[in-house]
Amino acid sequence: MTVRHGLVPAYLLLCLVLGGASAAGLVANLVLQIIALPLIGWAVWQLLQTGPAPQLRSAVILLGLLVGAALLQLIPLPPALWTLLPGRGPVAEGYALIGVPLPWLPLSLAPHNSVYSLLWLLPAFAVFLCIIALGAFRARWVATVIVAVTLLAVTVGALQVIGGESAYFYEVTNFGVAVGFFANSNHNATLLLVCIPFLAALQATLLRRSGSARNASAARFLVGALYAVTFVGLLINSSLAGIGLSVPVALGTWLTFGRQKPALRRTLLIGTIVASAAAILLIAVGPFGNNLFGHQTANVEQSRQTSFALTFKAALEYFPIGSGLGSFQSIYHTQEPLGSVTGTFMNHAHSDWLELLLETGLPGLALIAAFLYWGMRRARAIWAAEDRDPFAQAAVIAVTAMLLHSFVDYPLRTAALSAVFAACVALIAGARPYARPRSAKSTARHLNL
Repeated sequence: MTVRHGLVPAYLLLCLVLGGASAAGLVANLVLQIIALPLIGWAVWQLLQTGPAPQLRSAVILLGLLVGAALLQLIPLPPALWTLLPGRGPVAEGYALIGVPLPWLPLSLAPHNSVYSLLWLLPAFAVFLCIIALGAFRARWVATVIVAVTLLAVTVGALQVIGGESAYFYEVTNFGVAVGFFANSNHNATLLLVCIPFLAALQATLLRRSGSARNASAARFLVGALYAVTFVGLLINSSLAGIGLSVPVALGTWLTFGRQKPALRRTLLIGTIVASAAAILLIAVGPFGNNLFGHQTANVEQSRQTSFALTFKAALEYFPIGSGLGSFQSIYHTQEPLGSVTGTFMNHAHSDWLELLLETGLPGLALIAAFLYWGMRRARAIWAAEDRDPFAQAAVIAVTAMLLHSFVDYPLRTAALSAVFAACVALIAGARPYARPRSAKSTARHLNL
């Protein structure tokens, strides 16, 4: 049983160490995808045998809708149908120019990349299904892996800042700042944010099991030191979004796991909202060199301001069907002014929300709305429970942080953070660790003559 419970934590550890890049980590991600296949197969077989628990059905249905929507984009359509879809006019004109009859084409304008995008999600699917269907986890082990890798990443990041380019794992990366096991410093910042609530959940568990005031004090001191390391990691990471979001994440974690008097909680909640809004606003409009707000004078073509504007423009052209999963790069090239095209290209919109709007259109928006509605209902149930699960509460805070960060970046495009996200969603769904079924005791009566 112990080996089974270590399956998801062990695989999550691999994802966090090996899955820190998208295009730059091709071989490492391929290894993670290959390992994911038997895990997914085992989990699906278990679901077919027993079905999901009642409280988990909604989460499984949402996953099924996600996969179904992606596969629908790959079904070939007759020319009479696909030519009616928004944004397909230039494609039809291209075939006419070369004198080729219009073929059957799918909804996706980049079907090979759509398949590639699905394969990229295999580690996340494996983590989610193994938790939901197999119970192959312990929540505190999952939290321990997240915290341990984060703290190790802070150490690695410090070496990267002082040690030069030799301490980085990827050739294409943010040199000069702490990226840890990632290629992008913003993605490392996301992991640091996720660590905060899970560290608090581990502290709550330690305090419950402390058994004495001395042990409780030691636990508080240890966790306090780990918090300090985490916030130092955010500072040397230098991600503006990470620093800005650390305020609401830290305050939300404190409100969740702290022991404030009931009379003060409303005041503290209002103060948390005001402080969080002020921190995010300061990062947005302050003189910190962010490339989203304000007048851009340098690298305008590579700024988020330009990327967001062109991506939104393209999303309107392909709405309501979308251009297809993985089609961002192909579509974005058609939006760039010819004079700004160089050897450097935009690999993602730097906003997962905008990129999903472009690639999936109205169906994607509907699926996101369904997920958010489900998540809010589950969060309400988690906080309303008499015996609150600290790891489920931490997962809610972590998912919220990742979704907020996704407005200005693409952290979930890495296997590492998509696997963490999947684990958090499974914890929010109410998954329970595997318990070996007990053998039924015989109730037969024997007569002695």
